[in-house]
Amino acid sequence: MTEPGDISDLVYADRYAWPGESLRIDTYRRVAIALAAREAGPERERHAALFLENFLAGAIGAGRIMANAGAADGDGDGGATMVNCFVQPAIDPGLGWPQGLDAALARAVRTMSMGGGVGYDFSPVPPADSGAGRGGACAVIDRYDQACQALATPARRRRGAQMGVLACDHPDLPAFLRAKAGRRRWPTLNLSVALSDRFLRAVENDEAWTLRHACPPAGGQASQRGVRGDDGTWPYARLPARRLWEALTAAACRDAEPGVLFVDTINALNPLRDSERLSATNPCGEQPLPPHGSCVLGPINVSRFVRNPFGANGPPGFDFSELGRRVRIQVRLLDNVLDLTRWPLPEQAAEAQAKRRIGVGLSGLGDALLMLRLDYGSPAARVFAARIARCIRDQAYLASAGLAAERGVFPAYAPRPYLEPRAGWPPLPPAVQAAIRRHGLRNSHLVSFAPTGSVSIAFFDNCSTGIEPAHAWQYRRRLRIGEAPARNVVAQNPAWRLWRRLHGDGDELPPYFRRAADIAPSAHIAMLAALQPWVDAAISKTVPLPPECTAAEVGALFLRAWRLGVKGLTVFRPDPRMPAVLEPARHEGQTGPAAPAAA
Repeated sequence: MTEPGDISDLVYADRYAWPGESLRIDTYRRVAIALAAREAGPERERHAALFLENFLAGAIGAGRIMANAGAADGDGDGGATMVNCFVQPAIDPGLGWPQGLDAALARAVRTMSMGGGVGYDFSPVPPADSGAGRGGACAVIDRYDQACQALATPARRRRGAQMGVLACDHPDLPAFLRAKAGRRRWPTLNLSVALSDRFLRAVENDEAWTLRHACPPAGGQASQRGVRGDDGTWPYARLPARRLWEALTAAACRDAEPGVLFVDTINALNPLRDSERLSATNPCGEQPLPPHGSCVLGPINVSRFVRNPFGANGPPGFDFSELGRRVRIQVRLLDNVLDLTRWPLPEQAAEAQAKRRIGVGLSGLGDALLMLRLDYGSPAARVFAARIARCIRDQAYLASAGLAAERGVFPAYAPRPYLEPRAGWPPLPPAVQAAIRRHGLRNSHLVSFAPTGSVSIAFFDNCSTGIEPAHAWQYRRRLRIGEAPARNVVAQNPAWRLWRRLHGDGDELPPYFRRAADIAPSAHIAMLAALQPWVDAAISKTVPLPPECTAAEVGALFLRAWRLGVKGLTVFRPDPRMPAVLEPARHEGQTGPAAPAAA
């Protein structure tokens, strides 16, 4: 049975509205005033007004900001953080194994209890066959999953979210790839495998691959597995790289996990690559971070900047000037969060202050392209989407240079990575480069495209999320509000609803109205590749697959993504054995494949 209720209002009231906030503008005022507290006294009122104007124009903070800003005033969750994304060590490096496990787990619980999602690189965990105890990487991940589940209480409005990453040469990788078969184990974790260029070349060339670890196998130097290598690691097994690859792609095809992280690409394109190594991401994959790293996010609904949508009164256009203005205000707002938020751990505060990572993002890209009468899967759509991403990047860097002139550069700043030409990083415009040379930068990273799921529903009228096209035009969604049983609510895509308002229910939708499942997987990857050069962090992207897709086809998609220079990828194939979060409703006005279930 489908129950009445506007999905946007329901999600807003459940996740973001404080007592006494019945309208979104009430929330916007609370957040704007709270974040303007960073400004000098005489300027606070002016900047609060600018932040409020930005919210009304479609540039908001990510979920933790909208839910928790102002908590220091004594309302809301006084123990919450405004930071969405963290990466923490799975083992405290100062204590080593096994003592460092309990300490690291306690710190993870502290972060999650304050509302942060956490990613971990489990590769330092000794393998199950090492004789070091604790059962290897999968047993350690069990403990993290159990700790996160234990945090769930009736008072918590958000479930904990974690990312578990394992390197492609870890001896426990085969068990890791089997662990989530049927999607029952580790429900609080997304999984990714960190793939090196060396491993991927071994797959291409059908070469052997060695699983190895710094902790020796049982028996130490007497082990018959081999002797310690020059890199300080011990070999555990040698097998064809393609055997591991087939296990990985079969798991991804079957279970939608693990995703893949192309770690050498991630590190090569990191402007701080000379001073940090990135081996894990936040739970949704859009933010590669060092140990104790974090990122403050804020999406902008780019469909708000389409002028004359669908060309009803003339050719549609896009207001890049207005988008740029919103980006510049967004950078200041997010930089303020770094100085105002509560930090779960002092190490996180120190890391954030040293580098001041922020992530201006977007939502509604799919809807914007529809309003511009562009097919998401077409080259023209990719060219236009890249123009939007470039505008966000260029204006974010310009704003950060302006903030540096006012507040100083981030402590770890060095100009060379931002100004010298490098592969995969299109040069900034001359005016932006001149501003950086003159003032430096306030923030090490500025652009991150997250999935924006709940904020797009609550604040953007259920627009298409992140960089994704719409899953369906009208559908039933299973929605859980508080501790009440899940209910079915009808949801509509606002671009589709606008087109219907302009053209009526009788007209057939034009060909450019294509849902996510209608678009070829290769075109999804092409869109990701078109946007990545303008994003200094990464992009959360899930490629929907047809039900008949094979593991070999998934492998070909992963290799294509790697060759195109993207940083990571997840795929999803509908599984009739699993309950769907999204179900297409009737009378969408278009025949064709049903919308895929949500990952």
